Amino acid sequence: MRRQALQLLGRALRISAPSAPPLRRPQLAAVGGWRSGAAPAGFFSTDAAAGVSAAAGAAQGGSRPEAAAAASSAAAQGGSKSAEVAAAVAQGSGGGGQDGKSEQDKGKSVRGGPVSWLSFLLLLVTGGGIIVYYDKEKKRQIEELKNKTNSVKPAQTVGTAAIGGPFSLLNHDGKPVTEKDFLGKWTLLYFGFTHCPDICPDELQKMSAALNKIKEKEKLDIVPVFISVDPERDTVEQVHDYVKEFHEDLIGLTGTSEEIRKVARAYRVYYMKTEEEGSDYLVDHSIVMYLMNPKMEFVKFFGKNYDEDTLAQGIIKEIREHKSS
Repeated sequence: MRRQALQLLGRALRISAPSAPPLRRPQLAAVGGWRSGAAPAGFFSTDAAAGVSAAAGAAQGGSRPEAAAAASSAAAQGGSKSAEVAAAVAQGSGGGGQDGKSEQDKGKSVRGGPVSWLSFLLLLVTGGGIIVYYDKEKKRQIEELKNKTNSVKPAQTVGTAAIGGPFSLLNHDGKPVTEKDFLGKWTLLYFGFTHCPDICPDELQKMSAALNKIKEKEKLDIVPVFISVDPERDTVEQVHDYVKEFHEDLIGLTGTSEEIRKVARAYRVYYMKTEEEGSDYLVDHSIVMYLMNPKMEFVKFFGKNYDEDTLAQGIIKEIREHKSS
C-alpha cells in the first residue's frame, strides 16, 4: 500500500505541479530517501504530498512567503519530515530565484563613466559662472583704469633746468668778465679748446653761419661765446687769435684751472685731458651749445646733430616762444 501511495504521489506531482527549478544537493539529500524507497513509515500522506506540491508551485512562482506557508501546512498535515522536504523545496526555489537574479545582474554591462550627468551639469554651470565673473571683473578693472587715467591731469613744469650760474673769467682782450655782462642779450655758449683738430672748428663755423642767418631773417643780435676747457694752453692771446678766425662778434673766455672747473660744473659740461704726450694732448669734452635768455637763464641746448639751418630755426623758435609767453 505504501509503495502504491508513493507512486500515486509521484504521478500527482508530475501532473499537477509546474516545472520547478532543479534542486540543489542539500535539497536532493533531503528528499533522496523517499525517492529510493527508504522513507520511514508515515513519511508522506496524501495531504502532505499536496502540501509539497503547493510549496513547489509557490516557489516556482517566486513567492517565498507562499512557499513558507505551504511548507507550514505540509508540516501540520504530514509530519516533520514532510515539512522539511517542503521547506527545502521552497528555500531552494527561492534561493534559485535570487541566484538567477544575481547572475543576471552580474551579466549586465555597467554603462556610464566616472562622471554622471548631474556632475557634468554642475561642472558646466560652475565653469560658466567663473567665465561670467572673470569677464565682469575684467570690465570693472578696465573701467577703473580709464577713470583714473581721466582724472590725472598733465603735470605742469615749474622752473628751468639747473644749468648755468655765476662765473668770473677773462675775455680774449684780458678783461674780467662775469655772467652779469651778458644780461639783456640772448647768448649762445660753446665749450671747447683752441688745439682741437676738427670738432671745435666745425661747431664754431656752424654757430657763426646760423647766427648770420638769424640776423638776416629776424634782425636779432645773439652774442656768441667760446669758453675754453684747456686753461693750461689757452692763454688770453691764444684765445684772441682763435676766435677771430670764426666770427667778428665771437667772444673768447679763459681763466685758471679752478675758474674753468667751476664754470664747467655750473653748465654741466664734461671735459678731461686724454692722449697726453708731453705738452701735446687732446681734451675730451661735451659737444653742446647752450642758449641763454636775456636773464642768463638756460633755455635749450643744441647738440652736434644740428646743422646750421636747423640750429638757426631752433634758436628762432625758442626766442619767439619766449617773447609770446
